[in-house]
Amino acid sequence: MDPPGNRNRFYKKKLKMSKTILPGTLGELKKAGYKSKRIKDEIRDNLILKLQQGESSFPGIIGYEETVIPDTERALLSRHNILFLGLRGQAKTRMARQMTDLLDEYIPVVAGSETNDDPLHPLSRYAQELIAEKGDATPITWLHRSERYGEKLATPDVSVADLIGDIDPIKAANLRLTFADERVIHYGIIPRSNRSIFVINELPDLQARIQVALFNILQEGDIQIRGFKLRLPLDILFVFTANPEDYTNRGSIVTPLKDRIESQILTHYPKNIEDSLTITEQEADIPEAQTEKVKISDLVKRLIEQVAFEARASEMVDQKSGVSARLPIAAYENAVSAAERRGIINKEKETQVWISDLTGIIPSVTGKVELVYEGEQEGPYQVAFNLLGKAIRTQFIQYFPNPDALKKKRGQQKEADNNPYRPIINWFDKGNTLDILFNITDKEKIRLLYKVDGLYGLVKKTFPHANEKENALLMELILHGLSSYSLISKKVLDGKIEFKDLMGSMLNIGSETSSYEDEEGFEQEGY
Repeated sequence: MDPPGNRNRFYKKKLKMSKTILPGTLGELKKAGYKSKRIKDEIRDNLILKLQQGESSFPGIIGYEETVIPDTERALLSRHNILFLGLRGQAKTRMARQMTDLLDEYIPVVAGSETNDDPLHPLSRYAQELIAEKGDATPITWLHRSERYGEKLATPDVSVADLIGDIDPIKAANLRLTFADERVIHYGIIPRSNRSIFVINELPDLQARIQVALFNILQEGDIQIRGFKLRLPLDILFVFTANPEDYTNRGSIVTPLKDRIESQILTHYPKNIEDSLTITEQEADIPEAQTEKVKISDLVKRLIEQVAFEARASEMVDQKSGVSARLPIAAYENAVSAAERRGIINKEKETQVWISDLTGIIPSVTGKVELVYEGEQEGPYQVAFNLLGKAIRTQFIQYFPNPDALKKKRGQQKEADNNPYRPIINWFDKGNTLDILFNITDKEKIRLLYKVDGLYGLVKKTFPHANEKENALLMELILHGLSSYSLISKKVLDGKIEFKDLMGSMLNIGSETSSYEDEEGFEQEGY
């Protein structure tokens, strides 16, 4: 017996050697020695072959190597129908779509069949009658695995007729048949997906009475249309996706249906920054023209990813709704575009993404988080700003000493010598301010950063091998980091970011320009 998946390679080899085509009739197919195989057995055999060869069964899926992918492989080896249960943006549908790579490259189908009939085991009346009439001369076509995938988004208006089928009066009239004849049936998307993978996304959104209609298909392998005694032992791998049942008021999966889905696999968000960063870089759509003009450092990339992690831990965000992996992807694209726009305005041939450019990712955050009541009161814009501030606060201590740890040393002698931030704070305490315009040129921004006492010295001491632009970016990080730890003040105004001493900012609370600040010291003004 040929190894799984080798049949099509055999046919192609035969094609090359004898200059013939793939079998075009039932008789030629029999002579070629083709043997039918059910789809779940087909996937199982090809998966075994991939595992034996050490190949990845789901390439490009990051962060699931030790969790979701092994669970899925076990389910496929067991020939189970699968339910992927998880929050939005957890690659549930992508996992389902990639299962097509586990199918044989081509399978034979009775020509003209609506239900992809196997020539050796015809299912529909059309195929049975055609084979009875023409025998070995029955024409067959070859179906590529990319065409063996069906998908339906579950919505409340989906009907049984959409999924399974209904009586077609027009077909009955044209063929002059009674409604008692099987040939008047118009098949729905499930029978048309015979010998394929069929996915129903967001299963809880499907009405309970529609879910009930799936019972027989999953268990007995037959369908019921109106009053017909119709048995179609469909050959389908069903994959369902769903968010947790307690998410909003959408409904739930009826218990008997869950009982018929053999494997329920829990998905999750990336567990670390590295995995999340890899996903974002893989999925972000950055044109080549942008990458040539705009450089983005690993530091800025990590800040963007951290925003998503902060959102998933925030009390202001509805955790039942989840924070999609699409958030950092969209934020990444917006950050690059923000730098590109600034470069175009300043007529710069090349630039980099600065931390101040990350104000441009706010629209990518506000639309992708669902807020609880307290968050709604705070406002989506301010919540997004606060999440960015917390991301800076978290990532800052990965590059520089923790200011909170230094605060604990107060009262000790030589405090100034032990605190690397003292010269910087003292510079602002003297009444100096630093205004960084959003559309400032790279050259001018670097010049302004070097004006702050102690800023370059701290960067050079910590990162002695950094180049000029890396130095400047790290210098900017220090300012944003110190403000997030409430050691200096930061205000986001129209068109600029203002850094000044904390005490002076507190004394100006009653001024004509209002401001508000979160508990982490990240404040916004002018909105």
